[in-house]
Amino acid sequence: MLKELEKYDFFHYFEEISAVPRGSEHNEAISDYLVAFAKEHQLFVYQDASYNVVIRKEAAKGYENLPGIILQGHMDMVCEKESGVEHDFTNEGLDLAVAGDYLYAKGTTLGGDDGIALAYGLAILADDTKEYPMIELVATTDEEIGMFGAKALDTGVLKGKYLINLDTEEEGSLLVGCAGGLRGNITLKLDRDEKDGICYECHVNGLLGGHSGCEIDKNRVNAALLLGRLLFEMETPFALVSMKGGTKDNAIPREAKAVLVVDEKDASAFEEEFQKRTAMYQDEYTSFEPDMKICLRKEAQAGASVIAKEQTDKILFLLNTAPNGVQAMSGDIKGLVESSLNMGIFEAEEEMKASYSVRSSAAGYKEYLSKKLACLAKSIGASYQEEGNYPAWLYRKESVLREKMVEVFRRFYQKEPVVEVIHAGLECGLLSEKMPELDMVAIGPDILDIHTPKEKLSIPSAIRVYDYLLEVLQELCKA
Repeated sequence: MLKELEKYDFFHYFEEISAVPRGSEHNEAISDYLVAFAKEHQLFVYQDASYNVVIRKEAAKGYENLPGIILQGHMDMVCEKESGVEHDFTNEGLDLAVAGDYLYAKGTTLGGDDGIALAYGLAILADDTKEYPMIELVATTDEEIGMFGAKALDTGVLKGKYLINLDTEEEGSLLVGCAGGLRGNITLKLDRDEKDGICYECHVNGLLGGHSGCEIDKNRVNAALLLGRLLFEMETPFALVSMKGGTKDNAIPREAKAVLVVDEKDASAFEEEFQKRTAMYQDEYTSFEPDMKICLRKEAQAGASVIAKEQTDKILFLLNTAPNGVQAMSGDIKGLVESSLNMGIFEAEEEMKASYSVRSSAAGYKEYLSKKLACLAKSIGASYQEEGNYPAWLYRKESVLREKMVEVFRRFYQKEPVVEVIHAGLECGLLSEKMPELDMVAIGPDILDIHTPKEKLSIPSAIRVYDYLLEVLQELCKA
C-alpha cells in the first residue's frame, strides 16, 4: 500500500509495525518484532522483563570517541475506533490508507504516536550507507497508560550521551521540557434496587475528543462530564441503571451513554425536558463541538436493576464537582498550561470507577490536585488510588544538543524553530531522573487528532522531519 513511499525506508518499517498488534498492555509481539530486526541486522539487542528493547549500532570507524546518540520512542499505541467499526486490536493489525498528503488507518487510531519513532529508528539502523557515532534505539512499553516501561528500564545498559525523543506531533517545534503526571482512580461500591418503569438509553457522541495534554486547552467537551451534567440538571425523576464514557485516561472522552428507568407517569415530562436541555447544550457548545449529538432512545424492556438513589446522587456530585480541564497557566511561559486534569474513563456498572490524568509542570501542584481528588473520593465514601506517577522534564539552561539542533534547523528550514516546553507528558522526565547527564531534545512530524480514530500523519512532514533528523546526526559526527 505504501510502495510509492518506500524510497523512504521508514514508511516500509511503519507499515510493518502497523501490521503488529501493539495496544498498551499488549507489547510482546511488537517487542519481539524489534528483537528479530536487531538479530537480522546483527546488532546488539537487549530486551527486559517489561518488553523494553534497546538496539545498538556501534560507531563507524573514526567516530568511536564521539558521544553516542540515543533515539527514543514508545512502542504501544492508544486503541480507539469509530462507533460500529469491528476491530480486534489484540489480534489484528491496522488497515492503512492514504488520502492526499495524509496517512491514516481506516476506522481506528493510526498509532503514529509513537510508531513513527520506531520507523525512523529502524530505518536509520538498517542503513549501512551512512556513518555515524554509536546509535541506540530505545523502545519503551506502556507509555500511554503510565510510562511503565520507562520506569522499569535499567538505563545502565545505555551508553549514549545525547537523546533525541521522537514522540511529538508538531513539526518545527523543538521540545526541551514537559509536564509530569499521574493517574488518579476513584472507586465506589454500588448497591442496587429493582425498579419498574420505562427504560431509556441516552447517548452523547460526535465530539472531537483528543489528547488530554495537547488539547486540554481547546475547549473540547468531555462526553462523560456532559452526560453527567445533563443527568444532574434533569428535574424529572429517573433512576440510573448504568453509565459509561471514555476508554483511556489520557484521551478526552468522545462518547458516553447512560441507561435510565423512568416511571411511566413521568415519561412524557422526561422526554420533553430532555429535548429542551439538549437543545440548550447544542447552542452552548456548537462553536467548538459542531458535530455533537445527544440522543434519547426508548428501550423495549420495562424496568431494571437500578443504582440506589443515594449512590446515584454521589455519582452525579462527583461528575459535577471534581476538577477537570485547565487548572493553572504557567507564569513563566506565555500560553503554556501548567496544571490540568482529565477524567478520561468513567463507568458505573458493578461499581463506579473514574480515572483521571493529572498533569503539571509543578510537582507540588500535581500532588495538590491528587489530594483534591482523594478528598472528594472520601466525601462520597469512595476509595482513591494514585498510580503511574512520573516527574516533569525540566528545562536545561545549557544544552549542546539543543544548540546543534537549532543550528541545523535554521540551515535546513531557513527559519527559526519554536523551542518550547509542553504540557503533555514525555518519557524524558523519567529518563532524565535516571540519567541526569543526558542532553535531550524531542521532535516529531505533524500528526493530527492523536488518540482518536481521526488521527492522521502528514506524509510531507514525516519526510521533512526524517531528513532533518539525518542532518542532525551528520552534525553530531563533527567533533
